[in-house]
Amino acid sequence: MSYLDNIRTFVRVYELGSMSAAGRDLRISPAVTSARISQLEDYLGVRLFQRTTRNLSPTEQGKAFYTGAVAVLETVDAAEAKVMHLTEVPRGSLFVAAPLGAGRRLVAPQVPEFLSEFPEISIRLRLTDRSVDLTTEGLDLAFFLGQPEDSNLRIRKVADCQRVLCASPEYIAREGAPNSGADLVSGTHDCLNLRYPGAAEFQWMLQTPDGPKRYAVSGRYECDDGDVLTDWALAGHGIALKPVFEVADHLCEGRLVPVVTQTPPVPIQMACLYTHRRHQDPKTRLFMDFITERMGRAVREAEARVAREVSRP
Repeated sequence: MSYLDNIRTFVRVYELGSMSAAGRDLRISPAVTSARISQLEDYLGVRLFQRTTRNLSPTEQGKAFYTGAVAVLETVDAAEAKVMHLTEVPRGSLFVAAPLGAGRRLVAPQVPEFLSEFPEISIRLRLTDRSVDLTTEGLDLAFFLGQPEDSNLRIRKVADCQRVLCASPEYIAREGAPNSGADLVSGTHDCLNLRYPGAAEFQWMLQTPDGPKRYAVSGRYECDDGDVLTDWALAGHGIALKPVFEVADHLCEGRLVPVVTQTPPVPIQMACLYTHRRHQDPKTRLFMDFITERMGRAVREAEARVAREVSRP
């Protein structure tokens, strides 16, 4: 197993471009990471990485070995998956990513029940509103809102989530309630925008009589955490674009009020991304089946409650 561990470590160092990043990902110390690479280089009799104090890059031998190393790990993972399927005892760790709002409200609450049903599985849950890369970050699957950038990944749809533009009663009393997308870009309203490194410019897609239309909104408030935007909206600082399930309680209790109801937001897709290889793993399929069914139900229930209890202006 030590040789296989060395190969796994090499692959993560190659993909992440850093000994320390690979060590954090594998939950081992930098010293152990470096030692594994050195052991592998000694065994192969070649240098796999060029190392300086500021940079680490693969050699030609390292580049050649990476392709074969990935194939070896995929074969081992597939063999282990077959054994676990036959024994019907799924085990191991799952590394899962999700947006902050969906992760906190829809994914995290379901994890304890899943782990109680499958005690040999452990979950590593990463919550972030930025885009993630399954391959370089070693993820088994990732939930997301919107459209994926990588068309080579597999997608499992969870739900089409209704969205709402909303503001606090205090904001509406002070600034007035915008009724359409044109009002949003008039320069009189603060739009609360989700911003993270690499994010596109702010454009809100709204439903108009002429079909979906993008509005280039602006505002003084930006953050890479969607829940902070909700807090700002609650405090009366501007208008937030949110999935209904994230703000259902605030809407039903009147802390937030729907606005721009003449041109409401276009629904957004919630789905799960995974690679074909990951889907071969029984524990990955089990987790997706378990979580996606419950997530979809929770989204539908939240939307139905808001439609029932909230009177839109």
